[in-house]
Amino acid sequence: MYDWDDCAKNPKPAIINVCLTGMIPTKLDNAKTPITAVEIANDVKDCAKEGAALFHVHARDNREVPTYKKEVYENIIAKIKEENDDVIICVSTSGRNFNEFEKRSQVLEVDGDLRPDMASLTLGSLNFPQQASVNDPQMLQDLAKKMKDNGIKPELEVFDTGMINYSKYLIKKGILEPPFYYNILLGSLGSAEANPIILSHMIEMLPENSYWAVAGIGNYQLYANCLGLAMGGGVRVGLEDNIYYDRDKKEYASNMNLVERIIRIIKSMGRELATPEYVRDILQLGG
Repeated sequence: MYDWDDCAKNPKPAIINVCLTGMIPTKLDNAKTPITAVEIANDVKDCAKEGAALFHVHARDNREVPTYKKEVYENIIAKIKEENDDVIICVSTSGRNFNEFEKRSQVLEVDGDLRPDMASLTLGSLNFPQQASVNDPQMLQDLAKKMKDNGIKPELEVFDTGMINYSKYLIKKGILEPPFYYNILLGSLGSAEANPIILSHMIEMLPENSYWAVAGIGNYQLYANCLGLAMGGGVRVGLEDNIYYDRDKKEYASNMNLVERIIRIIKSMGRELATPEYVRDILQLGG
């Protein structure tokens, strides 16, 4: 059972996970969306300087279309590491646009100095407003096994309680091993609402030795982030989840000003920022 009293008296450093690009936003949607390796690396550099530790990376081709290709990810990671070799890099194995294991798992073959620290694993299928993300049981097990074999920690993405249940099934099978890192994503049509009662229930369901961050989709981003911080967790913030800075959708956001705002909130709560070294230690990441 989660120790709510301890989270208020002894809050852990807050992990800031920045979802930089995602699968959907383009330059037409928001000119500040980082698409190229250089743009992504520059955003990482700026956000890391402020205090973000973990970066959730999606790759695009030269038409801004999402791509699974290993060489594109290698170029992005190399650019990031030119100036920020210590940050935690998490790559995407999303099932929105590709549902062949050979494509979705190609990024897990990046090795050597460019090997990612983490990779996303969405623990079930779900409907987004205009598109499905299909994650069948065999796909999930195969991706998780390949992450384990290649020394890459899963970033466990959960959109409802059933996905947490499925993570426990994979833990019993020995496919997932502690410590665990969960992204709890709220507010997307067709999945868990951005609601403090729902969030507290999901937190209570997490297995022992879990670390977690809360994300909100669209207008729910800031609200969900603040709920997560108040409950002792970390946050996922960035243009993948929300391209606007304000609720009225009159001001476009950048990854940098979203990070700056959430850091002001974290510090106003008297909480510390999790450093890359801290995250590597608690999640037992290599490198």
